[in-house]
Amino acid sequence: MIQDRRIALVLRVIFAVLTLMGLFSYIGVFQGTFRPSLLMYYTIQSNILALGLFLGLAVRTAWGIRQSGVKGSAGYAPRFELVCTIDLLLTLVVFWVMLAPSMFTMGDPSGLATYENYQVHLLTPLFCLIDWVLFAPSRTLRFRNLFLIYIFPYCYVIFTSIAGLMGYEYRYGENSVATHYPYFFFDYDLVGWYALLYIAALSAFFFIIGCLFYLFDRKFKKPRLFAGPDRR
Repeated sequence: MIQDRRIALVLRVIFAVLTLMGLFSYIGVFQGTFRPSLLMYYTIQSNILALGLFLGLAVRTAWGIRQSGVKGSAGYAPRFELVCTIDLLLTLVVFWVMLAPSMFTMGDPSGLATYENYQVHLLTPLFCLIDWVLFAPSRTLRFRNLFLIYIFPYCYVIFTSIAGLMGYEYRYGENSVATHYPYFFFDYDLVGWYALLYIAALSAFFFIIGCLFYLFDRKFKKPRLFAGPDRR
């Protein structure tokens, strides 16, 4: 665990800037083709969650430097950070395991090898993981905290399901067929009640990931790096 708040502040500012750039690029702000409909996707909403996390941690780290000096723990709200990290890892796993292969089979892999795709689906989730590994203190997680990881994804499923039932339409491209649900695995029009099986399977996998984090947190004590007397 790095105990130099200057390193934490620099990394968190970098993570926040890159996450914001990835979001803007993905939704078309930099290209002048802003598509607000993309805000309905879990990828974008989870990346906004990550952006809020990095900004909040950066501000709290700066305040910690001002109040307590540059040396010391920069692990603020570690349980909330872990919940956000696991929610972002869902973005990484679902895209690269379930969605990316379908883009290859449909003969449309062009959207994979782009900066914005790597940023929102790979780098931002890894940034969350890196921050938690480097700065969060050990042995702070309680087993009951694992159930908090479901709040954000389940709220998203409920929200988009209601939008789909109300007739909201998604399009994956200008010439694509409109659908009422953003992802095939809970597209009730396409797979019916099998969507519940997909959601249950993802929930179980999600819980396994959470248990692995819990075991790591309880069994492995992170070494203290760059710790020392305050030299403000």
